[in-house]
Amino acid sequence: MHSRDELAAFVRSLREDFDRRGDEWENATLDRFLAALASWINSSPGWYRNFGQEMPESGDWTFFARALAAAVVYE
Repeated sequence: MHSRDELAAFVRSLREDFDRRGDEWENATLDRFLAALASWINSSPGWYRNFGQEMPESGDWTFFARALAAAVVYE
């Protein structure tokens, strides 16, 4: 991801994939999806290590948190 627009497009593509084949998703309900998201964020250093990559140090965690919180009320 190199831009906000790319991130928005990626999220839209996830939604489209869910619309097409959400019954195949492991975490097809909001509660399971959010729980899995939190678990993956916690475990992400291990994911990067397992794939021989370094965890990005300069991620904008505040932006991502604000986006998730805004989605609760945004129309």
